[in-house]
Parts: sequence; C-alpha cells; structure tokens
Amino acid sequence: MRLLVIEDYQPIRDAVSQGLSEAAFAVDVAANGRDGLWYAQSNDYDVIVLDLMLPDIEGLTILRQLREAGCRARILILTAKDAIEDRVEGLDSGADDYVLKPFVFEELLARIHVLVRRKYEQPNPVIRIDNLVIDTSRQTVRRGDKPVDLTKREYSLLAFLALRQGQVVSRTEIWENVYEFDSDTHSNVVDVYIRYLRKKLERPEWTKLIHTRRGFGYFLGVEGEST
Repeated sequence: MRLLVIEDYQPIRDAVSQGLSEAAFAVDVAANGRDGLWYAQSNDYDVIVLDLMLPDIEGLTILRQLREAGCRARILILTAKDAIEDRVEGLDSGADDYVLKPFVFEELLARIHVLVRRKYEQPNPVIRIDNLVIDTSRQTVRRGDKPVDLTKREYSLLAFLALRQGQVVSRTEIWENVYEFDSDTHSNVVDVYIRYLRKKLERPEWTKLIHTRRGFGYFLGVEGEST
C-alpha cells in the first residue's frame, strides 16, 4: 500500500522508508512539516508516519489540519516525546497509533500492517480467495498447495486487489495506491503487471480470479461476486 513518512532526522527517515519499501510498500518521504502537509493533502495514503517535532510546521498541527479536512489516512505518530500528556494529546487529536523512539522496526512494521488492515476492514492478516492464500504479515502467497514467488511490485498489486476483493478497482486507483509520487512509469504499467500476476497465479484447472472490466478496471475474486 502507499505510505507517507514525515520525518526530519535523515537517518531515521532513510531507514524507515527503505525498510517499508523492502516490505513492498510504495513510500513517499518529506523532511519537514510544510512538505509533509503538502504531500498528505495532495495524495491518498493508507498510512502516514508522522514525527511531532518538525521544521516549519509541527506534527500536531499537521495532524489536526488533516483531520479537520476529512483525511481518512491512518496516522501513526513516531516521536521521542514520551510523556503521558503528549501521547494523550496525539491520540485525542486524531492519531491512530503512537510509537516512541527509539523503536524496533519490526514492531513499527507490524503496527502499520494493523492500520492498513483496519482501513480496509480486513482484521485477519491471512486473506483467502478460493484456493489463493495471501499472508499479509509474512507477505507470502500460495495457490493451491504451491507457493507463488512474486516480485515486490507484483505482491503490492496483488495485496491491494486482495484488500479490495470483489470490488472493481480502476487503473487510476491502482496507480495512486501502489506507486510512489515520483515514480517513472509508463502508461500501461498496470496492465503489464496484471499480466505478470495472471501468468503466476492462473492455471487451466483453477478458478479464474483476476478479471477485467473493460472501461472500469480489474477485480480479484470469483466471477459473479464483483461490485
């Protein structure tokens, strides 16, 4: 899914963005509050990782402005401010989670996975569609009794379709949720990766799960169950 990291301290910003990218997320980054607010207002993110002590505009101001504007992204505060009153203020201002620095990246990643599942109302990390099994925590995929080896981009696309299973998803929605803001991609890249997934996930003896709705987009599910 697509994430935004707003963090002014470069070592943390680089480490978090790299780790999330390796975990198959599309990640945008901002080094100050002004840029972070612009990114958050200009794009649709699943999760925003937000530092509180930022240049230009402080994190709580960003949080409050986004919530007042109706931003539906899950927002995780990542900060060194460990006082109880700081945590209460952050959560009361609209944050969905609060993680203290220093932190263990594996825990941060697990919390982000929870927030993504919560946004898509998918409490179970394991998604089953016919004989397709996607473990979103371990990022593994099986079809029948066989593991499926996917690239990070292929997995990102499949996970997004799985979280929206049964719903027709447009190419624009896929583009906005699976690719970074500054991605250098060509116009038919979504169609290309759909073909890659079909080659890896479909066999004549299995139920077809990736479907095209011409003029609308794609959906993942059993035929006749799309909305």
